[in-house]
Amino acid sequence: MKRLTTVPKGELALVVYVLVGLCLVLLVHLALASFLESSATSPAARPHKQVKLGPGFPVRLEIPKINVSANLDYVGLTPDGALAAPDTPMSAGWYDKGPRPGEKGSAVIDGHFGWRDNIPAVFDNLSTLQKGDKIYVVDENDRRIAFVVRESIVYGSDGAVPAVFRSSDGKAHLNLITCEGTWNELQQSYSNRLVVFTDMVTR
Repeated sequence: MKRLTTVPKGELALVVYVLVGLCLVLLVHLALASFLESSATSPAARPHKQVKLGPGFPVRLEIPKINVSANLDYVGLTPDGALAAPDTPMSAGWYDKGPRPGEKGSAVIDGHFGWRDNIPAVFDNLSTLQKGDKIYVVDENDRRIAFVVRESIVYGSDGAVPAVFRSSDGKAHLNLITCEGTWNELQQSYSNRLVVFTDMVTR
C-alpha cells in the first residue's frame, strides 16, 4: 500500500491564507456592487423635480400707463362689511382675507380717488385704463407678476359687487376698485364705484 503524500505545514498555511484572501476580496466586491446598486435607486440619487413656489405676500403695485408705483397696505373689512381703504392717498390696499395676487381666484386691491384739497391719489386716473393695459404686482420675493386689463365696470355706490371677490374658472385674477362720480358731502362718499377686472399673464 502506497503512502499518501502530505503537504508541508508551511505550504498548507500559505494555501489557507490565499483562500481566505480570495474570499475577502469576493465579499468586498459583492458588498460594493450592492452599495452602488442601492445608491443608484435611492431617492437621494434620483434627479429632484423643481417645485414651483406660489406667489409671496404682495408689497407693491405698478401701473406704468398711469404712472402708479404704490406701496401696499393690508386691509380687511370695516364693521359694516365694506372694504377698508388704505391709510394714505398714494398707497393702495390689498384685501388680505382673499387670494394673493397670482394665486387662483380674485385678488382685490383698492385705492383712493379724488383726495381732499386736490392732493393726488393713487387711483385718480384708473378710469383711463383700457383692455390690454398691463398691471404688475411685486411680491416679497421681488417676483413681478403681470396682469392684463379685461374690462372696467362702474357700479352704483349701493350696488353689490360680488364679482369683485369671486371667480370660478380656476384662474388667477386681480381686480382694482376705487371711487368715481360725484362727491356727496352729506354721506362723505362718491356716487359710484369703478372696478377694473384683470387676468394674470401666463407664459
